Amino acid sequence: MITVASAPSAGGSPAWPPQGLTPTREQLIRHLRRACVVAERATLLGHHPFGALLVGPDQETVLMEQGNVDTVNHAESVLARVAAMNFTPQYLWGCTLYTTVEPCCMCAGTAYWANIGRVVFGMTEERLLEATGDHHENPTMSVSSRYVFEHGQKAVELIGPVVEIEDEVMRVQRAFWARRG
Repeated sequence: MITVASAPSAGGSPAWPPQGLTPTREQLIRHLRRACVVAERATLLGHHPFGALLVGPDQETVLMEQGNVDTVNHAESVLARVAAMNFTPQYLWGCTLYTTVEPCCMCAGTAYWANIGRVVFGMTEERLLEATGDHHENPTMSVSSRYVFEHGQKAVELIGPVVEIEDEVMRVQRAFWARRG
């Protein structure tokens, strides 16, 4: 289930591209932990353990949260699409997408096209592969989000992996994939 909050009124016309505040380390960890809770909730609904949040330019207001839906509706891509339908590109450029695992190339591209200016992830796609192996439900691709963003015309800021949260994300992943056999 996706939750959308309304964007606070900025008053006046926004600068292009708008700049949000830089998140503190404490904010990075807190928001990633909440994304882990969203990922665990996704598993209770029978979905894969991935969770994402969209945080406003103030680095405090959680505008949306989304768990994984299926193999083509990943948490990050669904969140980015809904965000693009509900907020202006200017506003989204100041927002941050937090996600438990590094976005795949599809999700990184969707965040890019939605005009989300910053993406933060807990652990890399390579570490995810350690948890999933060659599981047929998660055929990872060796295309990093960094590679995707570096090949765009906009400078999306990418932060991750966040070492303080990696073990927590890995525990959620390992527990889920061990049950899938």
